[in-house]
Amino acid sequence: MFEPMIAALKMQKRRIVFTEGTDPRILEAANRLHHEGILTPVLLGNPEEIHDAAIACNWPVDEIEKIDPRNYEELDEMVSKMAELRKGKMDEAACREALKKANYFGTMLVKMGKADCLLGGATYSTADTVRPALQLIKTRPGSKIVSSCFILFREAKEGNEMYAMGDCAINLDPNEEELAEIACETARTARRFSIDPRVALLSYSTLGSGSGESVDKVRRAAEKLKAMNVDFPADGELQFDAAFSPVVAKTKAPGSAVAGKANVFIFPDINAGNIGYKIAQRLGGFEAFGPILQGLNAPINDLSRGCNADEVYKMSIITAALI
Repeated sequence: MFEPMIAALKMQKRRIVFTEGTDPRILEAANRLHHEGILTPVLLGNPEEIHDAAIACNWPVDEIEKIDPRNYEELDEMVSKMAELRKGKMDEAACREALKKANYFGTMLVKMGKADCLLGGATYSTADTVRPALQLIKTRPGSKIVSSCFILFREAKEGNEMYAMGDCAINLDPNEEELAEIACETARTARRFSIDPRVALLSYSTLGSGSGESVDKVRRAAEKLKAMNVDFPADGELQFDAAFSPVVAKTKAPGSAVAGKANVFIFPDINAGNIGYKIAQRLGGFEAFGPILQGLNAPINDLSRGCNADEVYKMSIITAALI
């Protein structure tokens, strides 16, 4: 899964900012990325503290660039730019104070073209990673919201399995327009992983078998998606078994272009999404990569606070490859 991404990145030497420069998991991943020549890591934090943390966990980072947000030569320029972006909402004094925090400082490095992408969240909350991105990077033209997806991967003798699931981390209870946008963005992300998207909008009902406000929302989202003339098959509302199993699909959704062969699954709300991907990960033996943030003007991604160094390494590659 990662070999083509790594080969391409080794030729591009993209710069990735890590907001938590003293975290042992970040230090291990940054060390590996640097020595394998995949990316150019930039660690944020006090250089002496980063050095001490690296010595303590035996992951030397002497050759890796470190930037201290509190002692940055071009801080005045950054403050001015941020105040311009936040005009009417934050003055220069407020921007200068915010830029003492690595999440805001790192996001501005990306905004100003001094780094290509950012990965945070090893200790920051998802909100602390997403908020600066929304305020400074903003959404891509044509996108109204930021959403997320997970890529689920499992090796198998008969061929590797890969699926995309969204939104599992950002939007609590998306409306029908937002669900349709999440479906489009998740299909777009799926293609970046060589998944030819077949999108199922999930529910506890299959094509009218049940009723309720949530069912109606998913059904209307599917109708809106189809009316957008997207270049991938989509259907809903579908129960997961009807979306996934060809046998069940023959009974519950005969004639559907998606039922029984879906590989992109759109959940009705964050409860279903977060629970669903974690069940697949833990009981199904899948690796779960994400949350991959969608709809932003630049690649900024969030880690789980329970991540390990290998997950940081892999999410770094994914983040840089999505440029």
